[in-house]
Amino acid sequence: MPPHFHFGLHPEFGVVARPTAAVTPHLAHWYLIREMFEPVPGKPHLYQLTYPDRDPERRGRQTVHDLRRRGFEVQADYKLDPDRSAPSAAPHQADGPAVRRARIARAAATRSTRFSTITSPIAVRMPEVSALDLAARRRSRS
Repeated sequence: MPPHFHFGLHPEFGVVARPTAAVTPHLAHWYLIREMFEPVPGKPHLYQLTYPDRDPERRGRQTVHDLRRRGFEVQADYKLDPDRSAPSAAPHQADGPAVRRARIARAAATRSTRFSTITSPIAVRMPEVSALDLAARRRSRS
């Protein structure tokens, strides 16, 4: 199957994309606009990454990954191909239910450092009420 998109690095425009004849122009435009690409003025069928100074290679790899996940065939330069250039992730250990429960139990058994514990009881002083104050209150209610 021929590729639907070509992605590459251009010396003037940065990360660029060009749809092929295998995909309709309006569909290619729709996808590329939503992936933060914009048409290059004066260059038909060429799109450049918007804000090329904001991590262009990572954003280009993410676009290639997103389009492939949607079923498109994408040809990309080495730096923009997530299958060849992305750093390999650390091996992920599957957290089974027993491992998760043990982690939760360990967290529940330890004392939190976020909230300080009160070591002495709080002393609340109540205002003293005299017999004269009580008598004055009774008179005002009546």
